[in-house]
Amino acid sequence: MRTKVSFTADGVRCAGYLYLPAGSEPVPCVVLCHGYSGTMDRLFDHAEHFAAEGFAALVFDYRSFGESDGNPRRLADVDGQLADLRAAVAFARGHERVDAERVLLWGNSLGGAHVITVGASDPRIAAVVAQIPYNGFPKKVEGRSTGDTLRLLAAIVWDAVRGKLGLRPYYIPMVGRPGELAVAATSEADQHIQTLSGGQTSWRNSVAPRGLLRMMRYRPPAADLACPLLVCVAAEDRETPLELTRELAERAPHGELRAYPGTHFTFYTDPGLRERVVADQIDFYRRAAARV
Repeated sequence: MRTKVSFTADGVRCAGYLYLPAGSEPVPCVVLCHGYSGTMDRLFDHAEHFAAEGFAALVFDYRSFGESDGNPRRLADVDGQLADLRAAVAFARGHERVDAERVLLWGNSLGGAHVITVGASDPRIAAVVAQIPYNGFPKKVEGRSTGDTLRLLAAIVWDAVRGKLGLRPYYIPMVGRPGELAVAATSEADQHIQTLSGGQTSWRNSVAPRGLLRMMRYRPPAADLACPLLVCVAAEDRETPLELTRELAERAPHGELRAYPGTHFTFYTDPGLRERVVADQIDFYRRAAARV
């Protein structure tokens, strides 16, 4: 069963959907967080998998993205998104079908950093899954020249200046081809855009790049995470490289690392890999929930 829901964070309405398994008893609940420019509709498939295995699942859009309120649109505000996630956890705990002591967090890319950060500050979180999580920008991105980097930095600064002046954001593409001005410039850009925008989705290939300034200083505090952590990584990831993401599992007191073949975007584009990863995550959640 899927129900449309909403909750507020800092006075901003966030939209979401709650998936419930059959039955009437309280069950563990997975709260799912999408990535930097994502929208919750890309996580419906994951939520359905969790619900089919007896978990409740809550997906939601961060403020200014998808179906949620908030302006300016498509601005990834790290602190605002953390507040949105905390509000989602509070909403889940208050639902009659949710076991409030077995709330589980799941995050993808930037959302992977958020779930570690919120889990580290909330001792009641039962377990965390961070999939291809953000842990700082790599020093060098394969395929991006120095000139490309300088153009992106100029766009970030210009958009930040416009924000200070109260002007409309200077939007740039999230995904583009090598040499194009975009947050992620990849040789598989067309495939990635088609995957992210396919079907009925509110995702737009457009973001306000000023949000990247805060991300430059953002690191999830994995060492402070008391609950079990599973980090799922891609062996050939260029956006969230293995040498950075593995640090999260190594620093967490109860961290596990699982590496899979492919790139950052393979987790979106390969249904077979997604099935395998989700199965591993369900097994991890079952083990963690049984210990509570």
